[in-house]
Amino acid sequence: MKQFKRSIWLITSILIAVPLIAFSIVHWYQRSYDQLPVLGKTTINSKGEIIQHQISSFTMRDQDNQVYSSDALKNKIVLVNFFFTACSSVCPKMMKHVKKIQDAFADDTSLAIISFTVDPKRDDPQRLNMYSSRYKINKKQWNLLTGDKREIYKLARNSFYLTATDGDGGDNDFIHSDQVILVDKHQHIRGYYDGTDDKAMNDLQNDIKKLEYEK
Repeated sequence: MKQFKRSIWLITSILIAVPLIAFSIVHWYQRSYDQLPVLGKTTINSKGEIIQHQISSFTMRDQDNQVYSSDALKNKIVLVNFFFTACSSVCPKMMKHVKKIQDAFADDTSLAIISFTVDPKRDDPQRLNMYSSRYKINKKQWNLLTGDKREIYKLARNSFYLTATDGDGGDNDFIHSDQVILVDKHQHIRGYYDGTDDKAMNDLQNDIKKLEYEK
């Protein structure tokens, strides 16, 4: 009788365990390998082919006052965010989260991080350099960029789709966002993440790994 009960218990345990294990494997596979969507507007060319949106090219100045071109991002997975050094609310938490990702991918040469200031009038290269030192930024991987405000705001609106609000990048125009944008090696936007949220940034780390499996 005892042997019979043990057999029933064993069979029941297996029946419970197998679906749970299968679910865990499927869930892990989906998180690791499911392809991320390509975001942004699409167009159709003269051949009837669908053309996915790509981020626009740009030229800025980095924290070392060196010219930084989007050419440096070719064949790179890129994280993009917009901040300003005087921000005391959203930006510090967002930048700390981005710093954790930088540290997690410190040896990964396929990942680049760029942060555009939305206050270029005040955030000159010298100020960005001080900010870079505060967050112990690895300049080989992460660059803080400044430049013409109208160009930066045009990129934010028309290239990265950071906001739906209209604006001309003038003195009274201001963009403030907590979003971190994931761009693939083909300059396609693949995701937006709340830079102040722990779970969202953990998801971002997983999604970076997904992109690394893509060709």
